[in-house]
Amino acid sequence: MPQVCIGDLVRLKKVHPCGSYEWKVLRVGSDVSLKCCQCGRRVVLERGEFERRVASVARGGNGSRK
Repeated sequence: MPQVCIGDLVRLKKVHPCGSYEWKVLRVGSDVSLKCCQCGRRVVLERGEFERRVASVARGGNGSRK
């Protein structure tokens, strides 16, 4: 699993009810907070659940990657 940072765009395996697969990472820690790029819905996933659901990561972060 590639490391994600705040601001990255992630594509999840399952479609959101609004029809979007794209999510923006808002917070990273033991939980990961995401915002739907289409409807703006915010969700919080546990780290393990997030890692299972991610299909790909697009770099859009603020450059704070280490």
